[in-house]
Amino acid sequence: MRVIIALVLALTGWSAPALAATGDGSPSDANISFVGRWNKTNAAAYIPYWAGAYLRTGFTGKTVKLKQRNTIDLWASIDGKAFTAFKGAGTINLTPVALAAGNHTLIVSYRQVAGSYTGDAVFQGLTLDAGATTFKAPARPRLVEFIGDSITAGTTSSQLAVTDYAFKAGEQLGYDHTQIAIGGMCLSETTDGCWAHETRYWMSSGGQAGTDPWDFSRYTADGVVINLGTNDKSHGVSGADFQAEYITFLTKIRAKFPNTKIFALRTFIGRYAAETQAAVQARNAAGDPNVFYVDTTGWLPADGLSDSVHPNDKGHQAIADRLAPVISSRL
Repeated sequence: MRVIIALVLALTGWSAPALAATGDGSPSDANISFVGRWNKTNAAAYIPYWAGAYLRTGFTGKTVKLKQRNTIDLWASIDGKAFTAFKGAGTINLTPVALAAGNHTLIVSYRQVAGSYTGDAVFQGLTLDAGATTFKAPARPRLVEFIGDSITAGTTSSQLAVTDYAFKAGEQLGYDHTQIAIGGMCLSETTDGCWAHETRYWMSSGGQAGTDPWDFSRYTADGVVINLGTNDKSHGVSGADFQAEYITFLTKIRAKFPNTKIFALRTFIGRYAAETQAAVQARNAAGDPNVFYVDTTGWLPADGLSDSVHPNDKGHQAIADRLAPVISSRL
């Protein structure tokens, strides 16, 4: 029967459409996991949005290279080791020193394209050794989404999103994680134009690449961690308005993620602490017991800031060490 079918297909000139092979390292390779908000419209080039999005896979062989379009800064971790910085265009060799033959794991996180940074974060595939393939990296049991501003994007830390408390807490827990954060963001819309999660959280790119809505069926977060309010204060948002908007924001997130545990952090320098806690209490009183206020008082060491607001590497690590067990205890 197989011979007859093959003969008929050959005589009629029909052939199956070309599909990416699992294991070939192309963007549509099913062995590569894309965590966060990615634009997959172009099957040959996937684009990450927001901070801390990353790809994760396993591969065989001794080397792995990244196919890029134009210049970009990125960080890569192989076999769970520390993230190494790379910069370039075209083919970027992530293994300048060849690895031992065998199975390896890879995580790649691009620098977020935002503000004055205009790098080209476009994943066009992996190049492996002859005969090598990708394979699915071990599954992670949970996914946590972190919502915030420049602090949650890792501004002023040594490797930005990768050395941020959110990325670090997710890695410590062995969970997938994504940072929905851009520097300067507020919770509330303001008359002087602060970019606000009130409207932009619901967009694929936060408005940086159009206003297309994010498809929330793409992933379901087991936990959502919110760290907002630092910039609202600077833009003159009143306590009453901030509290009302926080309640609305929590309510709308609950509608998207009915069973998710939501953690509302006290901002690390204490802005709107009472209003944040009151917003959580309002949601609890409305019948939602899975929203939690997290008091971060004392989490930052005395030398944990790089300026008056942003944590340095030591500060981010201290926050991650305190936050990770809070998340795991609820999940």
